Amino acid sequence: MRNIAIIAHVDHGKTTLVDTMLRQSGTFRDNQVVAERALDSNDLERERGITILAKCTSVEWKGARFNIVDTPGHADFGGEVERILDMVDSAIVLVDAAEGPLPQTKFVVSKALKVGLKPIVVINKVDRPDARPQEVYEEVFDLFASLDATDEQLDFPVLYASGREGWAVKDLDKDPRDSIAPLFDLIMDYVPPPKCDPHGPFSLLVTAIENDPFVGRILTGKIHSGSVKVNSMIKAIGRDGKTIETARVSKILAFRGLKRTGLEEAFAGDIVALAGLTKATVADTLCDQSVTTPIAAQPIDPPTLAMTFSINTSPLAGKDGDKVTSRVIWDRLQKEAEGNVALRVSRTESTDAFEVAGRGELQLGILIEQMRREGFELSISRPRVLMQVDPVSGKKLEPIEEVIVDVDDQYVGTVCEKLGERRAEMTDMRPSGGNKTRITFLVPSRSLIGYHSQFLTDTCGTGVMNKLFHSYQPYKGSIPSRRTGVLVSTDNGVAVAYALWKLEDRGPMFIDPGDAVYEGMIVGEHTKSNDIEVNPIKTKHLTNIRAAAKDENIQLIPPIKMSLEEALAYIQEDELVEVTPKTFRLRKAILDTNLRKRDANKRAQMDEE
Repeated sequence: MRNIAIIAHVDHGKTTLVDTMLRQSGTFRDNQVVAERALDSNDLERERGITILAKCTSVEWKGARFNIVDTPGHADFGGEVERILDMVDSAIVLVDAAEGPLPQTKFVVSKALKVGLKPIVVINKVDRPDARPQEVYEEVFDLFASLDATDEQLDFPVLYASGREGWAVKDLDKDPRDSIAPLFDLIMDYVPPPKCDPHGPFSLLVTAIENDPFVGRILTGKIHSGSVKVNSMIKAIGRDGKTIETARVSKILAFRGLKRTGLEEAFAGDIVALAGLTKATVADTLCDQSVTTPIAAQPIDPPTLAMTFSINTSPLAGKDGDKVTSRVIWDRLQKEAEGNVALRVSRTESTDAFEVAGRGELQLGILIEQMRREGFELSISRPRVLMQVDPVSGKKLEPIEEVIVDVDDQYVGTVCEKLGERRAEMTDMRPSGGNKTRITFLVPSRSLIGYHSQFLTDTCGTGVMNKLFHSYQPYKGSIPSRRTGVLVSTDNGVAVAYALWKLEDRGPMFIDPGDAVYEGMIVGEHTKSNDIEVNPIKTKHLTNIRAAAKDENIQLIPPIKMSLEEALAYIQEDELVEVTPKTFRLRKAILDTNLRKRDANKRAQMDEE
């Protein structure tokens, strides 16, 4: 038996490589129809082309079984990677042959090296026209050295592969490119058997949790010692050693290809899922009644970003969704926090609002999108970074991110100027081939909220930006925010084409004719820095004078349609995003015009004092 994880930066081909391993190991029939990226089973994973949740599978090869864990590649889902490193005994570090090691590669490799794993390096996509495998190999070695790898870890084996084409070789010039067998053989020879005690009492560290409508909670982890049978009595203990619950194992599920199969008994070293427990969660230890010491779990990096989730208070509340009360929202957030160790949920002073803290905009955006599809209606605040206080000096500290951008040479000046305005510090600049330059910055996390769309505009859509949490550093001072105001509706009703046509001189619209609007809703962007109130439902007054036919034919400029992440990054402190199953709208936190003006005056007085 071999337990191995596949770790890499986003879009370097992890899930595609797992597809190939499943096919060539004989897990599927030759004529079996299987979806591409089979492990990306979540709807959002398929739509966005990214892996969000770590997933287990297994393949048989020459009498041995390989348990393989496919991990997310995006930094926002780093918690998924951190918690599964306890389950595996080695990792395949997958690196794009053109892009080389990027921030997430650095992040997960550092975690893997710290727990003592000896990785296998696979340089993937060597069939790309801009591939540079030898240079990338040297970059990977430099990365390992910079992360204080031991001599054993630096002596890593390397394979060159194309996951899509289905081959891997040790020597690009001599070896035949016909199968992925060299990778299987290398795993068999290089990866050690699971570290476990087959004769001790049963113990398992929970690393993943999910809910099944038929068998209830399913807890996944690696058996560290002993064995477990169906119907045996076990207990769950927390990190402090206190017993959480005692229960009977109702099912033992093992991963075989894309399916789970039931077992009567599971042994030390295997990765299995157990059902029958109702309270145990991630990082708890499931064990025999005689065990009193929990298995140590890997520490999880703290959240750096928070949003406020509150009930929908707009006049259109309850028309699209059926889950609108604060109790239902709180229960759903609690359930999410149970299975997602990188997420922190807490109550606020208001009974109708909750603070949700996570790793980044994408992670929280995915949670909002999942809730929206489940029928929830929410009001979401602007993301804000979580500050800390230096215990020695008492100074305010803020999270800093390492940002690596790959841009065409002609856009280098623009990108450096824009990030410079956002308090970024450049730490490295080097050519990356193909008339592109790779620049590394250290940037305050709050500066990056909403910057990605600006970055794509500045680079005409050709730039690539990757970011990773770096450290907490002293507060960098004020940073310029959105420079334009917004157009705020003063009436409730339905938007009229004539009114929107008259408002086009003020700035671009966010709504179409026929859309429902209400007082306090943001309907467009003002070209100047101040907010103005407009009436988007105003109709043309009828007169007894005949109008030319062309006067009736109104031509409107298409409105701006933002994605959920763009909307969250666009709003200011006094604004919210109203999220429903069918749509999302921008609005002011205080809808009433008079109350909003009174609040603005109060804030101005406080600032003066």
